[in-house]
Amino acid sequence: MLLMKKNRALFLTAVASGTMLNPLNSSMIALALHSIQKDFQLSFTTVSWLISSFYLASAVAQPVTGKIADIFGRKKTFLFGLVLVALSAIGAPLSTTFLMLLVMRMIQSIGSSAIYPSGMSLIRDNIKDRQASALAVLSIFASAMVALGPTIGGFSIVYGGWPAIFWVNFPFIIISFLLGLYMFPKDVKQDKARRKALFFNLDFLGIIFFAGGMVFFLSFLLSFEANVNYLSGMVGILLFALFGWRELKVKEPFIDIRIFKSHSKLSMVYVQFIFLNIFFYCLFFGLPSYFQEVLGLSVEHSGLLMLFMSGVSIIISSVTGKWIDRAGVYQPIMIGSFTSIIGALIFTLFFVDASYLVIGIILSILGLSYGIGNVVLQVAMLKESPKEIIGTTSGLFQTCRYLGSILSSIILGLIFGAEISANNMKIIGEVLIITGIISFFMSLWFSRGKMKLEKMKHI
Repeated sequence: MLLMKKNRALFLTAVASGTMLNPLNSSMIALALHSIQKDFQLSFTTVSWLISSFYLASAVAQPVTGKIADIFGRKKTFLFGLVLVALSAIGAPLSTTFLMLLVMRMIQSIGSSAIYPSGMSLIRDNIKDRQASALAVLSIFASAMVALGPTIGGFSIVYGGWPAIFWVNFPFIIISFLLGLYMFPKDVKQDKARRKALFFNLDFLGIIFFAGGMVFFLSFLLSFEANVNYLSGMVGILLFALFGWRELKVKEPFIDIRIFKSHSKLSMVYVQFIFLNIFFYCLFFGLPSYFQEVLGLSVEHSGLLMLFMSGVSIIISSVTGKWIDRAGVYQPIMIGSFTSIIGALIFTLFFVDASYLVIGIILSILGLSYGIGNVVLQVAMLKESPKEIIGTTSGLFQTCRYLGSILSSIILGLIFGAEISANNMKIIGEVLIITGIISFFMSLWFSRGKMKLEKMKHI
């Protein structure tokens, strides 16, 4: 423990350089789609499955690998996830068919998904001092990769073609693996009989129902961009119903769904995180198209404007971590959601026809709200999660991120329709206002017990 305290920075670097692989690879692929489409002679609809399959696999794999980490060890799961990403980084550039590339991409998704919940558990178990600041480091790395992923991918493609976006992973994999091997404490050793019992008691049927429900339901949501697949939605709901029935009956469930009732604040964190990501991804996906289609800006200038939002989000994340360490989660969670309402109102009223300077200021306010919300909800999730299942709850937290991003793409598709216009951007602003208000009221509910306690102290 003494060694871990002295090497806190190295410990966090090991975790952060691994956990950032998922957001990096989810955003970096965007600029490679055109090259891959030409090389394999595919339609855009077909090649876009490299994005959809990554989201689907990640949404399922996060809680599943989190459960595996809870049972078999956080360090083993983290390092194994890195090995899978390395395998995909080798195999993807060697792909001779699109199917092989798609499989490699899904292996990449599963591997990078295994890293986040096990990394969160390692921080929860081993960093007790200034834990919120530690989580802010992860948030900064992830936000930076989401923001810079397309730029990194673009430069990589210029020098090495689309295979280079897979080679980019190796420096981060090597740093994370070597530091993790040295810095992470050994997993608690279990005898073979105990490990065997845990494996055979693993709720495989519950995992199958959950995975199937998630795949079919997210496929239904993704189909909104083309022809809506209602059958997929109904199958998804049916599988989720079977999952719920199974988890209430089995002795050792994959996810004890009773926790959502007994830990109502944890449930509220999940829902609020979905709304936070609807808010953010409506802007992240929608603004570049508006800048290029309506304002006629180049890709480079669009990226520079987006840096106002992502840059401020990255800067405020470190400040928020220190703020939470001093004040707790209740004040930041309310102020973050209230700031999102202010930002959304200003966006709706002044964004269209504004000068580039004013646009930058508006995006900075929006980035401020996301940076605060992203860190404080991670801390709140850890705070409200039972220690023995932190891997599973962390995985579900990330699943909420993917659900929010997919819902945002549906909202954008419905609003933009056949064209992207200034009037439609105002409608996006109204959606952001509604999302911010809902999030704010949820934060008031989340903090209600703390506020009552504070009032009693002053009586």
